[in-house]
Amino acid sequence: MGADLDALRDALLRWYAQERRDLPWRRTNDPYAILVSEVMLQQTQVARVVPRYLEWLERWPTAAALAAASRAEVLAAWVGLGYNRRALALHAAAAAVARDGWPDDLRTLPGVGPYTAAAVASFAFGAQVAAVDTNARRVAERLGHGAPDALIPPGRAAEWNQAAMELGATVCTARTLRCGACPVAAWCASAGRPAVPVVRAGRERFVDSNRWVRGRVVAALAKGEGLPADIAGERVERALVGLVRDGLVRPVDGGFSLG
Repeated sequence: MGADLDALRDALLRWYAQERRDLPWRRTNDPYAILVSEVMLQQTQVARVVPRYLEWLERWPTAAALAAASRAEVLAAWVGLGYNRRALALHAAAAAVARDGWPDDLRTLPGVGPYTAAAVASFAFGAQVAAVDTNARRVAERLGHGAPDALIPPGRAAEWNQAAMELGATVCTARTLRCGACPVAAWCASAGRPAVPVVRAGRERFVDSNRWVRGRVVAALAKGEGLPADIAGERVERALVGLVRDGLVRPVDGGFSLG
């Protein structure tokens, strides 16, 4: 078992070194830049995040710079990435870091959960911990060699975490197992088996959702426009109630403003 695990680790790391995508957050160990990337990548595709990540860091290159920005500026810069509460959590985390420095337990920062804390700790601070996102968890489960933290090669957690996530994102995906292209198929308990179909219940169209209306309202206010006139008034009102409650929008002089 030990020899197999060592061979598996070596094969995946060699594959990652040759095949990894050149993503900008993989070129830094700055904890702030990595935190920005991790928060943006929650629920947002990589291709959409890359240009926005670069723009964000050009505008706010440090935690202190972001902390000095207004909530309205941060929300306006976030438009299009979705789930706008992430922007406020990132802003609050930057303020905490600017004030107190990076905490030993990154989970104490606003909006930082177990995965994000492990990712920043691993990629920025060299912590030997497993950063387990959906892709890394799927890879570990299919491999059948133990939990994600049991797979980490000694002293190479950051590289391994990236490799496992890369494999899950590009080869061992939720819908398709490309076993012929997999560098660790020889040691995988699931190699050659068909992927279990992902069964999804009927979903409402995005344009019929309250989240879509919330996004439209925030985008309109970011542009200095009024509330969207092409959406039914009751839908806009419902969205506003939630946006005000979440601190994303505030009433001003008979209208509304960001933050």
